[in-house]
Amino acid sequence: MHPRLTDTALLSALRGFLPAESILDDVEDMQPFECDGLSVYRQLPMLVVLPETVEQVQQVMRLCHEHKVPVVARGAGTGLSGGALPLASGVLLSLAKFKRILSIDPHNAQATVQPGVRNLAISEAAAPYGLYYAPDPSSQIACTIGGNVAENSGGVHCLKYGLTVHNVLMVKIVTMDGELLEIGAPTLDAPGYDLLALMCGSEGMLGVIVEVTVKLLAKPERAQVVLAAFNDVAQAGAVVGAIISAGIIPAGLEMMDRLAIQAAEDFAHAGYPRDAEAILLCELDGSNAEVSEYIMAVRKLLTDSGATEVRTAVDEAERQLFWKGRKSAFPAVGRISPDYYCMDGTIPRRQLPHVLQQISDWSKEYGLAVANVFHAGDGNLHPLILFDANQPGQLKLTEEFGQRILRLCVEVGGTITGEHGVGIEKIDQMCVQFQTLELQQFHAIKHAFDPDALLNPGKAVPSLHRCAEFGAMHVHDGQLAHPELERF
Repeated sequence: MHPRLTDTALLSALRGFLPAESILDDVEDMQPFECDGLSVYRQLPMLVVLPETVEQVQQVMRLCHEHKVPVVARGAGTGLSGGALPLASGVLLSLAKFKRILSIDPHNAQATVQPGVRNLAISEAAAPYGLYYAPDPSSQIACTIGGNVAENSGGVHCLKYGLTVHNVLMVKIVTMDGELLEIGAPTLDAPGYDLLALMCGSEGMLGVIVEVTVKLLAKPERAQVVLAAFNDVAQAGAVVGAIISAGIIPAGLEMMDRLAIQAAEDFAHAGYPRDAEAILLCELDGSNAEVSEYIMAVRKLLTDSGATEVRTAVDEAERQLFWKGRKSAFPAVGRISPDYYCMDGTIPRRQLPHVLQQISDWSKEYGLAVANVFHAGDGNLHPLILFDANQPGQLKLTEEFGQRILRLCVEVGGTITGEHGVGIEKIDQMCVQFQTLELQQFHAIKHAFDPDALLNPGKAVPSLHRCAEFGAMHVHDGQLAHPELERF
């Protein structure tokens, strides 16, 4: 057993193989790394390292493993569950310098990239070959593919084309003890257990992703969006099931309520009807003939279901504008409230009207406005609870409201997350979602990859003790009450 290194000794050891500019230990330099997109949780790390090669990552991991120093890997920091929150006694390992597209293979329709490559950059690089990468989170201009794999990110087109797990062929990871593993294969199947699926959504707890090979798809001959306005949110939610039941699988099927519509329209000027209680955006893609057929069928379904207005994008520019409004919804809501809490839960589609009504009732009970923006097609909700952290007690009230929404998701047969991950935000709700034996199995998987629990400890899977004392973690004035997260 090696003793823990002091900060000075660790710095000295890291400087033996990393350039000076790749090590940050000054408070001001480390400040940008103190949180991810869930900014109510903040913690400065002991050190930040920014390696440039896989070999350097391996050396960092071996050093930290040998001396039992925790490591938290970080991509672009756009995550919304606190998954990249550092530890005061640990190293924050940034993959920001791993931003090269290693290859685009148009014949096999795949791309191999480093984890720091932005999601949108893959499609931009593949565009000259008539190809693109399907998963498109709203943060795709900034979020990176390594983080997408870690969180199993989705996007507005996940209904038809799947989440990250359905579009990744192979990853290379560095384990906590510095071993380089290749998981998956550049084919549609690989022998042995499906460890690739295990890595997707593992939230940085099993290994550090250093390379990703993804599937590329051919751009469809035609893509067109239908916008429908409704005077009732529950009515808009009900028509989602009607579209799917008709055997039509849209490329994207998104919903926004009145508050989200108005915020997005003021921000993006997308041409949304400001007086609507809800809008649906339904995109159909494929050949010219099938899109024409589906457009007519969907328009009829929407009209028969009580839509007050049905509008089809007249060209590609308007299609992009409709999506710009939807993808701008989060920053748009940020303009109308000092703070907002972005929830992420998934429910069966048939439960949409009931859940939306319950959220509306709770909004009145708590006196906190909610802007609903979500992937209606697969039931992935993103209620944005508006609050002011400067008002005493509002953050606590907001978190309580959010916990009730997640409990409701489980009660109606859904889950506590759809794409944002668990991180530290939903770790207590894992106690609601899973039973003791299931949690024990999760811990066994973690132990197989990381016996000393040094990789992103205290995230995603709660200890059995924590579940026994549900609600032990609290937030006070934007700081962790217990900066050292509970270890496995």
